[in-house]
This record gives sequence, structure tokens and C-alpha cells, in this order.
Amino acid sequence: MRLIFAGTPVFARTALERLHAAGHTVALVLTQPDRPAGRGMKLQPSPVKQFALEQGLALAQPTSLRLDGAHGEQAAQARALVAQAQAEAMVVVAYGLILPQWVLDDMAGPGQRGCFNIHASLLPRWRGAAPIHRAIEAGDAHSGVTIMQMDAGLDTGPMLLQSALPIAPDESTATLHDRLAALGADLMLQTLAQADALQPRSQPAQGVCYAHKIEKSEAAIDWRQPAHVIARKVRALDPFPGASASLGGETLKVWAAQALSQDGHAGHAPAKAPPGHILAVDGDGILVATGEGGCVRLTQLQRPGGKRLAAAPFLQGHPLAPGQCFSVDAQGGAP
Repeated sequence: MRLIFAGTPVFARTALERLHAAGHTVALVLTQPDRPAGRGMKLQPSPVKQFALEQGLALAQPTSLRLDGAHGEQAAQARALVAQAQAEAMVVVAYGLILPQWVLDDMAGPGQRGCFNIHASLLPRWRGAAPIHRAIEAGDAHSGVTIMQMDAGLDTGPMLLQSALPIAPDESTATLHDRLAALGADLMLQTLAQADALQPRSQPAQGVCYAHKIEKSEAAIDWRQPAHVIARKVRALDPFPGASASLGGETLKVWAAQALSQDGHAGHAPAKAPPGHILAVDGDGILVATGEGGCVRLTQLQRPGGKRLAAAPFLQGHPLAPGQCFSVDAQGGAP
């Protein structure tokens, strides 16, 4: 099939690679403008752009697709490129820009199939920007991918294919992301192969919820929360932005944590220690008291400017002791 592809991050590149390898003609790639990244904050091309350049694919990076906005000229140029592509369908994967009505209209002409979207959730649950993170944070037992025929709403279009994956007890956003990216690419290939036979299904009215964008302000651990909530948050924020904890004026990244019952470790510390207090320290991790009488074992940490380390090597360079206390408020300030 002759396609336009719109996407930006690694999740989208996985689908683009598979579509290209399967023999589909990608007549145009749309991706977001280069963004500053890294310690030097130099402009970096998106993963999708990198692949498009490697393969010599036609590429456009409009700042916006709104014809009536401040970047209307760029949008008009993109519209001309969409017309020139003469594509049968557009595949949209984590593009990062809302498609205005003109895109939907221009892809709905004779011989065209519209815009297909790969969404990393079991719609209608977790519509929005961060479905993988929010599923882990909420403690969902399953995630999955939905292939959707796009309409003017936010992830509201009719569904074409859907497939579920179990979320493992130790699953992080990083690991689930990779599994869902591969599943999404598989489902999109199935969708294109079966396009004439698939019957769109309206999304159920029940079970709708929104996965709001992850903000850096969410990173600070609130030790007053229950242990299982903290452990899920740590996994949800890996790899970005990473959960953080303040101790002695230094902000540490916490990359892995296990929820435990404080009662099960009564020999290490008095019961009902205040949230944020370190209960015990050994090679297996750092036990920290949480809300509701529980505790978490921190098993992977990182100092500012350092590397991610398992607990044992971390403690060799940064010894901690029972009785020390992490800041307990959600903003990481002093208790």
C-alpha cells in the first residue's frame, strides 16, 4: 500500500521500520521538528526522522498542521506534500501533533482509506498522551494495542483491531513500551493486509479514562503513600522522568523498588516508623518506611551525574544508615 507515515519517538520508528521492511511504499514521513536534548542541549532529530534519512524517504517537519495558526504557512506546505504523496492511507503513531480536520478530509477521498492510528492501550481505557505510564501507575493487570480509524476526537475513533498483553509484576514503562511497540507494528501490518475485511467497531461508552501527559513535577516520591503505590510509580516513571527522593539536600533517582510489609521486617526496625525513615540497609536494598505501615525496598538508585547502580555498589560509594530520613512531602522539600 502507498502510505504517509506520521510519528516521532522510538515507539513510532518501530512501526515505520516494519512497514518499510514489509514492502509498503512510504511516500511521505511527517515528524516533529528537531528538539534540544542531552547535556549539550543540541538539536537532535527524532528517531523517525533518523530512519527516514537513512532510507531516503521524503520528509517534512511542520511545527503545526493548523492552517489558521501562527505556523499556517508550514501547514499549507505540509498539505501540499500530503496531496503530492497520493497515498492510500496515513499511519499515525505517537506523532505528537493533533491532526486537524483537513488531514482527515484530504485522506478520505476516492480510493483512500483514511488515517489509521496505533494506540498503546486497550481503548477506551487510557486515551491520551501517556497510556503506558498510566496503566502501570494504576496497577492494571493488562495493557495492549488498539488500531483505530482516526476521527476528530482525542482517541475516540472506531476500533479495527485490538490485542492485549499482561503487565508483569516488575514491568516498567521501558519494558512494556518495547513489547507494545512490537505488538503495534504487528497489528498495523495485519490491519493493512485485511483492510477490506475489517469492520470498524465503535468504542464502548463505559470505561473511558484519560492518560494525561507525564510531568517532571510528578517525579518526587511522597513516602506517605502506600508502599504498592510508590513501587508502581517508580516503575511507571522509568525511563522518564525517573522517580526522585531527597536525602540530606541531595536528590537521588530511584529506578527500582519493591513493595513490602513493614511487619515482615520487624527485626530490622521498630514497627510503625514514620514514612521516609530508612529501616535497614544491606546488599539487597534500602528499606524505607511508607504510609499505611508498609515499606519499600529500593534496589536501584542513581546520584546526580552518576550511573544507575544496584543497591550494593550504590551503597559502597554512598553509604546510608537506618534512622536517616528522606524528605516526606510530595515536592521533595524538607519535612
